[in-house]
Amino acid sequence: MDELNGRMIACQLLIAGLIARVANNSADPLRFLTDFRDEIRAVVAGVNIAGSGNAERAREAAKQKEQARAKVDTKE
Repeated sequence: MDELNGRMIACQLLIAGLIARVANNSADPLRFLTDFRDEIRAVVAGVNIAGSGNAERAREAAKQKEQARAKVDTKE
């Protein structure tokens, strides 16, 4: 399980670096990141989460986490 978690973290870092590099090369980095975020949200809303008995429950948990994160961001 630790190996899987390590690989997931490594994958997240790799993807974040790639997104940052593409955004940096973009004419309008903030707009690129905003559009990318919106596309990811749309994909997550329609993705069947493999290995999960209840994909909808996983989506709801992700939405609640995103809403909590948004509340923290607005307080700062």
